[in-house]
Amino acid sequence: MNQYSNEHARSYYAASANGMAPYPTLAADLEADVCVIGGGFTGVNTAIELAQRGLSVILLEGRRIGWGASGRNGGQLIRGIGHDVSGFARHVGEEGVRYLERAGVESVALVGNRIREHGIDCDLRWGFCELANTKAQFAAFKAEQQGLAESGYAHETRLVGPEQIRQQVVNSGVYAGGLVDMGSGHLHPLNLVLGEALLAQSLGVQIFEQSPVLELIHGSTVQVRCAGGTVRAGSLVLACNAHLEELEPKLSGKVLPAGSYIIATEPLAPDVAAQLIPQNLALCDQKVGLDYYRLSADRRLLFGGACHYSGRDPADIEAYMRPHMIKVFPQLANVRIDYQWGGKIGISANRFPQVGRLSQHPNVFYAQGYSGHGLNVTHWCAKLLGEAIHVGHSQGFDVFSAVPHMTFPGGPMLRSPLLALGMFWYRLRELLG
Repeated sequence: MNQYSNEHARSYYAASANGMAPYPTLAADLEADVCVIGGGFTGVNTAIELAQRGLSVILLEGRRIGWGASGRNGGQLIRGIGHDVSGFARHVGEEGVRYLERAGVESVALVGNRIREHGIDCDLRWGFCELANTKAQFAAFKAEQQGLAESGYAHETRLVGPEQIRQQVVNSGVYAGGLVDMGSGHLHPLNLVLGEALLAQSLGVQIFEQSPVLELIHGSTVQVRCAGGTVRAGSLVLACNAHLEELEPKLSGKVLPAGSYIIATEPLAPDVAAQLIPQNLALCDQKVGLDYYRLSADRRLLFGGACHYSGRDPADIEAYMRPHMIKVFPQLANVRIDYQWGGKIGISANRFPQVGRLSQHPNVFYAQGYSGHGLNVTHWCAKLLGEAIHVGHSQGFDVFSAVPHMTFPGGPMLRSPLLALGMFWYRLRELLG
């Protein structure tokens, strides 16, 4: 199965999309204040932020809106930037750390508000549970809950011990407890980005699909050349994440494309679904090669994980992922799998999103490397890009860009094998306790 044709992957999301009428292909020379390359969450929401500030925007997508990770991911809208941000205090200071902690919470609210204010139909449901695989992880959840309370976190959280977790959260015998967070949740990511693209278009953004960029000519006016025409703009946004590749090789080298995979079952009977995940929460465990899963609006189990750093996708995603699902839910041994798909997420070496502008071309901005926390953080980074481009300065942009962008060791040829070897070592340690 070809996951990387010019059309959407044959996923559950594509099959249940609210409408995927194509946008035109660029077929003329055009001008705008800003050109955005990339039609995922980062690009579409940056276009929204800029258009709301009165700038003219052209968005170019090489394939389809939501073709990449934005339209393929697990749909988990979870607080946090994706890393213990206290470790970046030497770069951003204590006030910067507090800002990053707030951003991890406020970014979720930003997504929820956009959905509500603009009536985007994407099956948003609140509720998420972090699952502990060990007693030590469950003990750490207690400290996490206390920290949330001390920070003034406005949403309900509750610890669920090993005695209650099967009845209250997930009907599986593999977990040592969990931390429920009602301020996080889950949704249909492709329908979200498709709805946001319609919002961007309604604000005057010109969107072009099937318009891969062939060449960038830098200067005070950036020229973005496609097969059918050239866009000239005062500023450029690179929102390509794991698919930037040779368009900007030095920046692309800061992000490792890693594979993640999902299977979707047949629709489960209402009583089976209710027994499986009683409160319809999104769930994610703490393993190195984590499992993440949830129920869809039509009661399918969407089960994902098995992050691959080797650069090679499994030949049969269902055969690869089903044993992971059965280990958690042996009661689903005979369930039919209706959909299987995968995609590339952008991993940064320090697991922190990379936001900034090119030093040699200060009118070229970028955001990438969300490392699995893209659903909320893309929207926040789009807000920062909109602020920085509009007025030339943004406190949040400055905080994010102050964190160094680390380069993976080994260069383009060896970075994936070296990281895969390192992850194998951590998984071996995990198995050996």
